[in-house]
Amino acid sequence: MTAAPALSSALAPVAPSSKAREGGALEVAPSHAAPAVAYLAGLAPGSRRTQSRALETLAELATGGSMDARALPWHALTPAHTAALRELLAERYAPATANRHLAALRGVLREAWRLGLMPAEAYQRARDVKDVRGSRLPAGRSLQAGEVRALFAACGQDAGGARDAALLGLLYGCGLRRAEAADLELADYNRETGELVVRGKGNRERVAHLVNGTRAAVEAWLAHRGDAPGALLCPVSRAGRVTVRPLTPQGVRAALRARGKAAGVAAFSPHDCRRSFVGDLLDAGADIATVQRLAGHASPSTTSRYDRRPEAVKRRAVELLHVPYIG
Repeated sequence: MTAAPALSSALAPVAPSSKAREGGALEVAPSHAAPAVAYLAGLAPGSRRTQSRALETLAELATGGSMDARALPWHALTPAHTAALRELLAERYAPATANRHLAALRGVLREAWRLGLMPAEAYQRARDVKDVRGSRLPAGRSLQAGEVRALFAACGQDAGGARDAALLGLLYGCGLRRAEAADLELADYNRETGELVVRGKGNRERVAHLVNGTRAAVEAWLAHRGDAPGALLCPVSRAGRVTVRPLTPQGVRAALRARGKAAGVAAFSPHDCRRSFVGDLLDAGADIATVQRLAGHASPSTTSRYDRRPEAVKRRAVELLHVPYIG
């Protein structure tokens, strides 16, 4: 792979003994891994996987694939480098994805400064790159009420089905992210009150409330799982044997994919359950501030992206207009 045109001359890798200069070649040394490692260590597991891939993409764009994120000397990046990276990200990705990569870039530069590898002025100048402007329609889809019913019906009453019904109840009935569901412990669930402690992004805890069908589904699963301490959602063998260890985020996706196929429901992701949770609550009249707290969003603007009501309002407005077409 050849280096990106905007960075090929500015970021050519050289021998470890070479000295990095403003806009010049970058040295390679084992200590260069430290900023990336420190940045990723401060993230939640789900974010760590995502931002690790972002750092690898940045290293690939910066060097044409000749360095990975652990070898790239992040401390030697200059404003010219980061501006060129922003341009390349804007060309390749949607604004939200490009800005997530830029957040990773700023984060690893901050760690380079904190580790004493980068002077404060150089850090401030390199990180001073604006977000990519623009927006896209939300990805994914919302589940219809009939689809949710069909998914629960497809779960059945055996141990595996009970586990998947509990999983579906937590994702749709509580709006959990798949990593949040996978990380749950039995001790997080208060069976007397129906309250569930959820650890979300940024190591922030919130309380989810299990009511009606969600609580019933979780209790039915616990009848199979038992009361041994450990993971709340666990793998179940084909023979119905429950192993008390965490269900992985990949396992969450696979379980829903299998139930969706059995129910004849069009493809959907675990996050579509969360999207449906937010949208259905807003449609039912819950105020956006409350839904924000239930979903564990840091900002109401994030919650508003799941709001389907503005589209319904726009449709009703357009229906007021008469188009005099006669076929």
